[in-house]
Amino acid sequence: MKLLILPQASLELQEAVEHYEAEHSGLGKRLWDEFDQHLRWILENFTLPRLRSGNYRRVNLEVFPYYIAYAVRGEVIVILAISHSARKPEHWIELKE
Repeated sequence: MKLLILPQASLELQEAVEHYEAEHSGLGKRLWDEFDQHLRWILENFTLPRLRSGNYRRVNLEVFPYYIAYAVRGEVIVILAISHSARKPEHWIELKE
């Protein structure tokens, strides 16, 4: 499987990392590392999370209040969003449509 991160999702992650790094040195790196760990899990287990309305799957981060929304398109896993789970958690769906 190949991985494709949409530009908006990449921007969301970058902004979150910068926010946490500004809060406390090293915290942004911890978010990045957790995201990377979950990406590796998704690559190996992409069919395990339930398919949601809108034909996407979601994996919650464990430490930070974010989730990764993705869709499988043939041999490509498309990362649709890295979204804060409490602040308009499905805002990206409107952007996708």
